[in-house]
Amino acid sequence: MRGKNIFKVLLMLLASLVILLSCKIGSKKEIKIGAIFSITGSSFLGLPEANTSNMFVEELNASGGIDGMKIKLIIKDSGGSPEKALSFAKQLIEEDKVIAIIGPSTSGESLQIKNLCQETKTILLSCAAAEKIVDPVASFVFNTPQKDSFAVKKIYETMKELKINKIAVVASNTGFGSGGKEQLTKYAKEYGIDILITETYDKAATDLTSVLTKINARNVQAIVNWSIEDAQSILPKNMRQLGMKTFLFQSHGFGNIKYVEAAGAAAEGIIFPAGRLLVADELSNEHPQKELLIKYKTDYESKYNEKVSTFGGHAYDALIILAEALKKAGPTDKEKIREAIENLSGFAGTAGIYNYSPVDHNGLGLDAFEMLTVADGKFVIYNK
Repeated sequence: MRGKNIFKVLLMLLASLVILLSCKIGSKKEIKIGAIFSITGSSFLGLPEANTSNMFVEELNASGGIDGMKIKLIIKDSGGSPEKALSFAKQLIEEDKVIAIIGPSTSGESLQIKNLCQETKTILLSCAAAEKIVDPVASFVFNTPQKDSFAVKKIYETMKELKINKIAVVASNTGFGSGGKEQLTKYAKEYGIDILITETYDKAATDLTSVLTKINARNVQAIVNWSIEDAQSILPKNMRQLGMKTFLFQSHGFGNIKYVEAAGAAAEGIIFPAGRLLVADELSNEHPQKELLIKYKTDYESKYNEKVSTFGGHAYDALIILAEALKKAGPTDKEKIREAIENLSGFAGTAGIYNYSPVDHNGLGLDAFEMLTVADGKFVIYNK
């Protein structure tokens, strides 16, 4: 009888061990990562980000994942709506139990979910550029595009060299637009720039002739447009129709060749700051970003048969940064993963060399930018 009891106990222990091992094996099956992209709302942004993310995860999983665990990527299409972004973020955090969220695509969406991610200790690697996403710093919130303030400084530096000091500022009524307008105003005096007129237009605007007519009456030397919407293509076409010869500067939100294609000949001569992805072939072989840029560019363009954009690059950077942190910290402890990102330095991405710190959750410097222009329908480095 005693032998039977011992046998039963051993069977129970064995069963418990099997269950425990099954749980551990089950927990090692996948790492859940959420992504919120504006695929249908701002397709020039969200679609390259979604394509890039799928491509990256496919390649990573094919190579064995991270510590033997595959990535499960859950993509939500917000359509550019901050309200949808918030709803999806709650779903990803509460129901899907993701360890991190990549995106959203736009600044307004990112600002909408910033507090939620911080409160729930969910890592956010935003693909949007507004300064307020990471200033003030929230410990679980990071972003990958270059800062608005640095974009403004690069534009103003170029204007000084061109002896431009009287300008107009136009911006869309979005988080990105208002953030850029704020930075343009903030640094104007420091660079000797006089903003003669400021105009804000609806993000869904299809004609900006009335705005440009007001600007034309002020005899400005240059216009700076800050948006990520179709207005980036509409504005130069309307300027051409009005016979305006004024310099046109765009923000770093102009980094998709589809904006150029939509504007046609009117895009020629537009000047804007951007990362080096768009001119990767022009870099020397010794440049610290060259190898990564060429790999991403080649992989993306061969897979999707379309040109890379800086927007897809923002998602690529978010994923390579997160993957690096997961390799260093493991896939379970969000605090350790967060710390690994915060201590990342000298790390090459498509947007520049990242040096994060407890006081800098953007990680990029002014040197992450090149000034580019449009020549013969292509992006090239701007030579003054």
